[in-house]
Amino acid sequence: MRATGRGGAQGAAEAGAVGAGWWLVCLCAQWCGVCREFRPAFEALAREGLRLEWVDVEDDEDLVGELDIETFPTVLIAEGSRVRFFGTIVPQAGVLTRLLESLRATAGHAAAPDAGAQALLERIMASR
Repeated sequence: MRATGRGGAQGAAEAGAVGAGWWLVCLCAQWCGVCREFRPAFEALAREGLRLEWVDVEDDEDLVGELDIETFPTVLIAEGSRVRFFGTIVPQAGVLTRLLESLRATAGHAAAPDAGAQALLERIMASR
């Protein structure tokens, strides 16, 4: 199950500039009930100008590559083409919203990203 959502005018601009803006990638599985329950909150954030990618770790094995995703939901957040966060989160809209706000508040001041997560983002961007 892979879906792409783009929010507002930024989403339209991103269609022409794949690496532009903020990316929110959820790595989940179709069979995961928690993922299915979390998806509406996740998609609501796409309406706030985030580029949304829903990646099923089984259906999209080619994108996931060698990364071992064991806990759902696992989230990747990127500012443009640079990973800012990669890890599991509590599947609550408020937690994700606060994480995004924190990352946006420190835009442009990221530590070096995890190499595996950065490679994943690059594969996702290339496939879109």
